[in-house]
Amino acid sequence: MAKGMLIDVTKCMGCRGCQVACKEWNDLPAETTACFGCYDNPKDLSPITWNRVEFYEYEQDGQVNWVFRPVRCMHCLDAPCVKVCPTGALYKHEMGFTAYDESLCNGCGYCTQFCPFDIPRLKETTFLGKGKSSKCTFCQDRVPAGQVPACAKTCPPGAIQFGEREVLLEKAEARLAYLRNGAPRPFPEAVLYNPSGVGGTAMMYILPENNLGRFNLPEAPSGALANVWQKIVQPLGGVALGATVLGVIAAFFITRRNIRMEEVK
Repeated sequence: MAKGMLIDVTKCMGCRGCQVACKEWNDLPAETTACFGCYDNPKDLSPITWNRVEFYEYEQDGQVNWVFRPVRCMHCLDAPCVKVCPTGALYKHEMGFTAYDESLCNGCGYCTQFCPFDIPRLKETTFLGKGKSSKCTFCQDRVPAGQVPACAKTCPPGAIQFGEREVLLEKAEARLAYLRNGAPRPFPEAVLYNPSGVGGTAMMYILPENNLGRFNLPEAPSGALANVWQKIVQPLGGVALGATVLGVIAAFFITRRNIRMEEVK
């Protein structure tokens, strides 16, 4: 069965434990950061930061409220990045998440352009400017071995749950019912974020309200452009390349024939 992670934003306390665990397990160096007027740190995802916690401050009923959301690859079930990747570096693992083989990446950057969540980042290289892609891999070296992803194992309040995706969906419905009606601090507009435009996601959120803009999440993420690229643009590119190669080969043999004809004369 497909695996998944369910992140309950109503439980997240912004400790950044998941952020640190991700760096530690994947041996990612620390960022050089600076104060930019917000509690978020670092400011954005990068080739060496695959998971970061965003802080959201808003007013409700005359009081200041805080919510926190861990931001990382959503692992779309119908992933646009996988569709446009020309080398197969990004692929769907049999366990449902979007895996990555860096050795196959050619640095084209298509994944960064077609991701509806703006997640992948390209590494800097010394000579060519931009290099290999990078993103959360769903701990692809832990999960197939029966281990829990580092972020979920570390989370102190249990805001990040890992398990069979279908089971997590059932847990999400039960949690939503509790938050809307039975919680000491109710969230009557709590919703599950599992967008259908990308076939659903292996990384799902329970949000305290249906205000996606507040959490920097797209209303209707879609892989439509990736479908066009996969079914039309890439095949045409292959035809064009094939025609070019055939043209070069044909030119070689024609030139060779003409030379031989001149030698005969």
